[in-house]
Amino acid sequence: MDTWVLMRGLTRESGHWGRFVGLLEDCFPTARIVALDLPGNGRLNDVRSPLRIEATTQACREQLRTLGIAPPYHLLAMSLGAMVAVDWAAQHPRELAGCVLINTSLRPFSPFHERLRATNYGALLGLAFGRQAAREREATILRLTTRHPDGGTAVLDDWTAIREARPVSPANAVRQVLAAARYRAPARAPSVPLLVLASRCDGLVNPRCSRRLAQQWSVEIAEHPSAGHDLPLDDGAWLAAQVARWAAQSLRRASAAPPGRPGAP
Repeated sequence: MDTWVLMRGLTRESGHWGRFVGLLEDCFPTARIVALDLPGNGRLNDVRSPLRIEATTQACREQLRTLGIAPPYHLLAMSLGAMVAVDWAAQHPRELAGCVLINTSLRPFSPFHERLRATNYGALLGLAFGRQAAREREATILRLTTRHPDGGTAVLDDWTAIREARPVSPANAVRQVLAAARYRAPARAPSVPLLVLASRCDGLVNPRCSRRLAQQWSVEIAEHPSAGHDLPLDDGAWLAAQVARWAAQSLRRASAAPPGRPGAP
């Protein structure tokens, strides 16, 4: 059975995938889909977030071991979660069958002002240290990360309930930002099949970050023409279709490769 492991971004949790999990299940009806929480988020909100991406990677690997789910895994991850996926692929490539990296940004390929757009610094500081109510905070995040969410009011209701049930502490939010800022990706692509996906209207992370990553590593990239940072929310059907297309192509390439050559099983 194929296993798809989903990882979200900064202060976000498994519950924020929303309807996308069902869309992915429709594309991979025989696969196991597992949405992990990064340490400090979701069901792990009482855990201190690591200050290094490498430690977050180890925590995610341990979660899967505890669940009794053995590799290989397909990773589908966005933003901060995609940094974890990159580290995982670099350090433990034999555990992975492939990685889909959504709207991420990495040193040394992109400058900080593109990795996190400067126009959002004030709003993000307010989220970390302000005293807004849960719904007001989530409304700000919705504004920063989406362009055309499906059912905005219902999404805001769901996100508010998630924050009230499993709040992420300001200290953990800061620790996650520091971990992301400190992480440095390898100059060469990991020896794992990779797909980069980006949103051209991402208001949080400049899509140039994904383009540079794809160019540096010579891997495939696809761009959504109008979605924001939260691509699974803005157009989950497009995202699931892109993943299914790429997975089918990867399988065909692996089947066609001679034994002992790259791409062979």
